[in-house]
Amino acid sequence: MTTHARIALLTMTLCAATALPAQAATDTRLEGRLPSGAAYVMDVPADWNGTVLLYSHGYSPVGVPNPAQNSPGSAARDKLLDESYALIGSSYATSGWAVTQAVPDQLATLEEFTQKFGPARRTLAWGTSYGGLVTTALAERHAGRFDGSLSMCGLVQGGVANWNSTLDPVFALKTLLAPAADIPLTGFADQAAATAAAKALTTKVATAQETPAGRARIALAAALHNIPGYNDPAQPEPDPTDWDAQQANQYTAVTGLLQRPAFSWRQEAESRAGGNPSWNTGVDYRGMLHRSPLYKEVTELYKEAGLSLREDLTTLNHAPRISADAAAVRWMRHTSAFTGRLTDPQLNIHTTGDALIPVQAESAYRRAATAAGAGSLLRQAYVDGPGHCTFTPGETLGALHTLEHRLDTGRWDTSPHVLNSRARQADPTGEARYVTYRPAAYPRPYDLAHPADAPVPPGGPRP
Repeated sequence: MTTHARIALLTMTLCAATALPAQAATDTRLEGRLPSGAAYVMDVPADWNGTVLLYSHGYSPVGVPNPAQNSPGSAARDKLLDESYALIGSSYATSGWAVTQAVPDQLATLEEFTQKFGPARRTLAWGTSYGGLVTTALAERHAGRFDGSLSMCGLVQGGVANWNSTLDPVFALKTLLAPAADIPLTGFADQAAATAAAKALTTKVATAQETPAGRARIALAAALHNIPGYNDPAQPEPDPTDWDAQQANQYTAVTGLLQRPAFSWRQEAESRAGGNPSWNTGVDYRGMLHRSPLYKEVTELYKEAGLSLREDLTTLNHAPRISADAAAVRWMRHTSAFTGRLTDPQLNIHTTGDALIPVQAESAYRRAATAAGAGSLLRQAYVDGPGHCTFTPGETLGALHTLEHRLDTGRWDTSPHVLNSRARQADPTGEARYVTYRPAAYPRPYDLAHPADAPVPPGGPRP
């Protein structure tokens, strides 16, 4: 059956679908609500192959429509339905940093599917962006419900590491570009306060972008977050040594960081955690910059501006620091930090030019899984392209089929050649851009597999 014919048949109502036997006579699209209030959606082909894919969607800001989703996009959904997979997923009961709702809502969606259609032969968790965090939480904490997992451009560094690394660039921008301004970076009373702070710092950054010195300092801030110089498919790809073009691309991403994650999204997360869950006490920004893959760009732009990088790093390292609220760190650790203890295979894929969740996040989860003794269950693969979650449908399905191959054979085969072959087979018209790649270390990892990360000493977290 073609996709168009299938979609034409996916018109059954909730009541009618509920009465269907496990093996329906026609394809079924089922929509409903969980007791939590979360919406769910299920697409089940008549010739269901026995595998159900539980999809976790990305971050949805408060106030933005939050429909249920069961795939990364319509093209991937249509191809998977043609291959007879069952696709399910929920909206989560709330928006924002909703991991405490997302995990139980996804499990409830899976239970609802099982009640209506019977047990699956194989159950896979998969998700994109923030949904990669949800997927990995499901894989670590509810392994008995899944056979494997696929995280795509996922926030697999975990919540504590994410908010720490989101703090670093804005701390540098505020310290170097607006040292006398009263711009809070954490502890916002409400969204209005976060929006006002974001607007104030964005204005300072826009002014700085007009001068060589300001551009060099913005590049320094971008390097602390590992924002690549080619991070959006709409951007022209700069030459490897075109530092000005790379910085211009980073400036756009830095502006996006200020307008959304660093202030508005942070405030929402802080409201859940009961305070500020991040800190930079004890952080050596000089060492962090030296470890960044963007170090060369920063040094060249500082030379061009006639500015002393040494002096600016000294200023950063001596500036008054931000301490976390210990209770908020405990909440974030409990809900959003990872142990690395996988019991089933997980494949992670990431674009190399991701500015929102930089590719170095994969190094953070590799660190956790290795320390937990689960390194053999984890594989990570990289697509050479700019942007966040900008995978082609073929690249997405190629990764999914690679995970299935591991489950079928007990052996991983994640070479770029194999992944690209599977991507082209899934979508002969699309790009296949998997490459051999090793990301740099994550700037400030935090996981529960390392004893030095986990404790929260009296008076605040360990730097």
